Amino acid sequence: MQDGITVWLPYPKEEIPGLPETLSYGYWDGSAVLPGDPAEVRFLVGPPVPGAENALSRVLPRMRRLEVVQLLSSGYDYMKPLLDEVPAGATLATARGVHGEATAELAVTLLLALSRGIDRFVHQQGKQHWRPEYQSTLISKRVMVVGYGAVGAAVAARLNAFRCELVLVAQTGRMAAAGRVHGTEDLRRLLPTVDAVVLCAPLTEQTRGMFDADALALLKNGALLVNVARGELVDTAAAVHEIGKGRLRAALDVTDPEPLSGGHPLWNLPGALITPHVAAFTDAFPEMSKDFLRRQLHRYARGKDLHNVVLTASRARRVERSTRRAVSAPTTAPSR
Repeated sequence: MQDGITVWLPYPKEEIPGLPETLSYGYWDGSAVLPGDPAEVRFLVGPPVPGAENALSRVLPRMRRLEVVQLLSSGYDYMKPLLDEVPAGATLATARGVHGEATAELAVTLLLALSRGIDRFVHQQGKQHWRPEYQSTLISKRVMVVGYGAVGAAVAARLNAFRCELVLVAQTGRMAAAGRVHGTEDLRRLLPTVDAVVLCAPLTEQTRGMFDADALALLKNGALLVNVARGELVDTAAAVHEIGKGRLRAALDVTDPEPLSGGHPLWNLPGALITPHVAAFTDAFPEMSKDFLRRQLHRYARGKDLHNVVLTASRARRVERSTRRAVSAPTTAPSR
């Protein structure tokens, strides 16, 4: 690495002591005020703000020397429409793991809230109604965790405290320290056997809509659904139908669409608990993300492989274009 390579951070440099001194730093929080010439930037950290893709879309076309786009989110689906603006060969990395503990904490909080009827009691409190009710418990329940990555593993570890019987599902089946991890091909066979499902999987073409009407119908009456992943994993209309019938109850930190529009049925649907995509945003996030950036930038300055690299721009463009061609190509459906 040569001295003076420009890095744009969403935090002032002085807030991250111990950064490599061979790099030059600018502070950019996603606003219209830029700390310098975007054409000089080699390492860009995306601002951890709602609508970050809009801020990135304004600067990426001007960053022709860019080598790394570092996101502070675990997922990167929102970056896919911007990949054509990233120079070929540039690396895209996420902050996988930084959000794991906080997201898992909220996932279990929501699961407990559903299990113990906290959403109903809050509604009664607003009406000043004192109505004791018989409630369920999370203890010894059979809970499926879909997406056994950093967040899923943290959720599973916390559920052990409640002596839950864990059913772990990931894209590829394997053995892990926590036990057997089933592949997604086993998902629908296992759904009727569980009391609750926690969604932690990334949004991909394979996971989009994986909890559609057919999958939700496989869950037993009274089952609980928690989503701290991406709203698009769940068919919203199907979920509204099942929750509205009183057959399922759900706690959603993410929704499709997001944000929910005024008047959307999920807002006031009994059995639905909504939080506004806040799982990762806690008072621990700034320090954890700064520590991650410090470590990541030291690796970059030494020319070492970065953590959490998900793709390069040139490879991503090939994948996206081939996917678009496959989707748009005419197909002949087999007769049945």
